[in-house]
Amino acid sequence: MKRPAVTIRRTVEDDWHSVRALRLEMLRDTPLAYLESLADAKKHDEPEWRMRAARGSSGTSVALAAIRGITWIGTMGAYVPAPGREPVLVGVYVSPDFRGTRAGVADALLDGIEAWVLERGATGYTLEVHEKNPRARAYYERRGFTLTGRTLPYPLDPSGRELELEMSKTLL
Repeated sequence: MKRPAVTIRRTVEDDWHSVRALRLEMLRDTPLAYLESLADAKKHDEPEWRMRAARGSSGTSVALAAIRGITWIGTMGAYVPAPGREPVLVGVYVSPDFRGTRAGVADALLDGIEAWVLERGATGYTLEVHEKNPRARAYYERRGFTLTGRTLPYPLDPSGRELELEMSKTLL
């Protein structure tokens, strides 16, 4: 039996149940990759989840979902932190069974983010990755991101560092 294709689309407010379920999965799977704890995420009420889901349709941010059949298997977002600033990639996650270059889910999501970045006329974008997340860093570097040399303390544990990477302007 052929598996259904993966659909990449922007999230909308009514997706809040799926956005919540996938966010809780991400925080359980790779807690150091996000700036929110699982305990804090579980405390959010429906209006908070609706607002997060609606980000997919905002002018200054985008949230994409990867869906196979009716199952949400990945997500990726970006936002513009202030007028005149380059976008920032955030909230990257692919469920374990759909990771890897053969599956192509992360690449499909990132292609969608790059299209959004270009629609805004941006010449590049950045992201932060925890120093102890080599799988994510390797993926970003494979896609053309390079270290900027800037680091920040990891907000949930300042003994850890977030490494900033940027997309090479010539690759966009």
